[in-house]
Amino acid sequence: MAKKEQKELTVEEKLQLLYQLQTTLSGIDEKRTLRGELPEEVKGLEDELVGLSTRIEKIQAEITEYNKAIRLKQGEIEKATMRSEQYKSQLYDVRNNRQYDSLTKEIEFLDLEILACKKKIREAEQHIDDLTRSLNDNTDLIDERRKDLDEKKGELTDIIAETRVEEDKLKDKARELEAKIDPRLLYSFKRIRKNARNGLGIVYVQRDSCGGCFNKIPPQRQLDIMMHKKIIPCEYCGRILIDPELAGVKLDSKSEDKPKRKRAIRRTKKTTEE
Repeated sequence: MAKKEQKELTVEEKLQLLYQLQTTLSGIDEKRTLRGELPEEVKGLEDELVGLSTRIEKIQAEITEYNKAIRLKQGEIEKATMRSEQYKSQLYDVRNNRQYDSLTKEIEFLDLEILACKKKIREAEQHIDDLTRSLNDNTDLIDERRKDLDEKKGELTDIIAETRVEEDKLKDKARELEAKIDPRLLYSFKRIRKNARNGLGIVYVQRDSCGGCFNKIPPQRQLDIMMHKKIIPCEYCGRILIDPELAGVKLDSKSEDKPKRKRAIRRTKKTTEE
């Protein structure tokens, strides 16, 4: 029986439920805006920390590779030095010029090889120095970002804690209202609300205009809205329209009539002077 009653809701009741839901959801949006850009800042810092960690790991891997290369070159220098010493000792035992020239060339070649290895080691050490400075800079930066992240997370946690109770109440109310609204109508409302920049899916008529896009509404369409016979969307922005009285909003009609009365008074003054 309860489900049958929900289906038999009048258009007026549907509009009232939709507007109550809109008010509730706007309240939730307002609570979330109190957090400002903190969630995005926290997410940005977390992403930056991941990038810095990856960069540090890459630098450490490069330093490890250069250290390996240095050890290899040092090993080559030791071997070349030992061979050079052997050839030098053999110079004293040569019997002819050919042997002497051959050993001398081998020694020169090994000396050049040792010089090349030492050059490679110096270059690797220079790369390690540069990488170490970069590693230290990135380590300092990641420490700063972690401090910033902890502060931002603390601020966000405090704000969420302050608004959580009220936000949870509004969410519960929104779920209760959604359960009473026809699923197809609810889906359309949510789709409109999602596409709207201000999150408004239903708005009341203000000064003969749509309360969402502020385009003028023809008099006949305003009359249809006031009749509550069908759900009428704005022909410009697609938002559902509701008249202020049904929305429970009292508009100040005096403020709209005030300029007209001033112009009328000025005209009467001119006629009396003439």
